[in-house]
Amino acid sequence: MNILVITAQKPDSTGSGVYVAETVRALSLAGHNISLVAGIDTDDDVALPEGVAFHPVRFRTPELPFPVCGMSDQMPYEATRYRDMTPEMCEQFNQAFEQAIREACEERFPDVVLCHHLYLVCGVAVRCVQDVAAKIDRVCPSVRGICHSTDLRQMGKHSLEREFIIAGAQELDCIFALHEAQKREIVEMYGVPEERVRVVGSGYNDELFNQEGRAPRVERAPVHVLYVGKIWRKKGTESLIRCARYLNTTPSSITFNLVGGHNDEREFAELRAQGDASPYRFDFHGKVEQERLLGAYREADVFVLPSFFEGLPLVVIEALACGCKAVVTDLPGIRPWVAENIPAAPVWYVEPPRMESVDEPMADDLPAFEQHLAKAIDEAAAAPAPRAADFEGIERVTWSGLAKKLIA
Repeated sequence: MNILVITAQKPDSTGSGVYVAETVRALSLAGHNISLVAGIDTDDDVALPEGVAFHPVRFRTPELPFPVCGMSDQMPYEATRYRDMTPEMCEQFNQAFEQAIREACEERFPDVVLCHHLYLVCGVAVRCVQDVAAKIDRVCPSVRGICHSTDLRQMGKHSLEREFIIAGAQELDCIFALHEAQKREIVEMYGVPEERVRVVGSGYNDELFNQEGRAPRVERAPVHVLYVGKIWRKKGTESLIRCARYLNTTPSSITFNLVGGHNDEREFAELRAQGDASPYRFDFHGKVEQERLLGAYREADVFVLPSFFEGLPLVVIEALACGCKAVVTDLPGIRPWVAENIPAAPVWYVEPPRMESVDEPMADDLPAFEQHLAKAIDEAAAAPAPRAADFEGIERVTWSGLAKKLIA
């Protein structure tokens, strides 16, 4: 099958970027012919499986004189916020992606198109593919969209090209959602029929993220707590640092390792200062290579993700695959998905604070959230090491398994 994959941002560096790269790899290994259209900066190099036809849309060029657009307002690389785009920038964006999509279709006409994020490039893709098919007198391929939650967040925060985006989503033959709660949100946000939205979930790289080489826990050694993600208040990292004041576990019995990059230097300096001032040990490791990340997962006893907004976080799946216990904010869709796929998973859920907006928690709710977070960390730290049976089912949510779902 010829499959055209489209994403407006870099196919790496973020959760949805990894999703793109890994599903492209899995679909290619399954024998399908893959073409990829993706937004990258002018000097970026992208590693793709052999045989994947790459049609880059290069930003920071005369045609697109601004950085790659980011689906989050803060990306792990310099990016343009959609909310800051002018009509001229939108037109430049549309023309650049139209050209790349046309070239991809002319080189290898697709049987199906998979467009990541139900946002601006999705509207461009639907219309462009229909136009190309009509001009060469071919049956229009099936065009499908994949939601990653950041698209829903953008739709909830501002009105850039809102009617154009919604109209594009309504033209899709099918939309893939991460979980049932997201499916309901898609139906409401875009006004598409419920039967046109299918839940497929996410996946992980089982060749890399597994328990091979995981060292047995040493008695009376400090409990290692790991956070992986952007060092950012909206990811709950400040609440993670502040929750230590409520811990019953003593400072000598627990350490915190925070792995991930940051964008706002001032905010990062403030968070690091809070960590340094805590009687508990908070080590900031920055963004690390995949081998070091794997080592961090395998050394951790407890993984914690205190985020205020997520789709289906890949890092939680990776942590469980590496044998960690997990403490996670009880955000919509995550608990039912884990219960369905990894029913005995050692996960402690923390009730989230009420939200002022899509990703801004109510300040009055944070003390209670941090107390509950501390309690969950205490309980997870004190719990016995997980058994192999606790992770039964995780082998079904690999990237190759997800690729099979998408093809089906």
